[in-house]
Amino acid sequence: MSNISLEHIEFTTDDGIGSLARIGLVVLATDFTIEHEFRKIFVEPEVGLFAARIHNDAVVSPETLSAMGPRITQTVNLILPDEKLDVVAYGCTSASMVMGEEKVFACIKDSQPDAKCTTPATAAFEAFNAFNAKRIAVLTPYRDDVNQIVKSYIEQAGFEVPVFGSFNEEHDPTVARIDAKSISKAVDLLKQADDVDMVFVSCTNVRLMDAVCEIEAKIGLPVTSSNHAMAWHAMRLARDTRMMPQWGKLYEKSLG
Repeated sequence: MSNISLEHIEFTTDDGIGSLARIGLVVLATDFTIEHEFRKIFVEPEVGLFAARIHNDAVVSPETLSAMGPRITQTVNLILPDEKLDVVAYGCTSASMVMGEEKVFACIKDSQPDAKCTTPATAAFEAFNAFNAKRIAVLTPYRDDVNQIVKSYIEQAGFEVPVFGSFNEEHDPTVARIDAKSISKAVDLLKQADDVDMVFVSCTNVRLMDAVCEIEAKIGLPVTSSNHAMAWHAMRLARDTRMMPQWGKLYEKSLG
């Protein structure tokens, strides 16, 4: 019995995945959450989402966050090598504040010079501006030294932080297991503590996407998180103008 080998079979091509836009996502090695939440938004093949993981320490501290800086460019290099990305999103809120957004952008541009850039901090500020929100209640999972950096960074960007809450958990994989009931209860506590315009839940490992509409209805304010805001911002930077009210008030907003 002979073996049949067919070579050079003819084929045709189409525009493939990411025909309208390609979004690159840098994901922390310890992150359980960001890809899961981003995939809820980027479901159509025309706007492609492509991820690579960056090494980080499971313990979140200013030192371990800063250590990621030199690894950003090489991680972006792993996302569709030799192909152009339209948007690159760096998935760490606290690191983008420790290092500064401009440093993160410079590292991204070393790999993808023409890409538009975002971080959770960048996206959160755009989200605040979309609602003309000035007084922001902030909830984080971080320990105190990281919290001080986060609060200061938000205030330096021109926003007030009249109430700040934290779970004070430094182990990143544990953060990923904080349940929706705990998040909702904590947000409610922040809302009751002071008069604010909006709530921001910091950290890409915190799960908020599925609960955001319920929480907004409960407290009567717009709510966003690191992933929630950055997926929206990346979407808008990619000129994706779809409105998705099922994911909260922010997804009814265009980019200012």
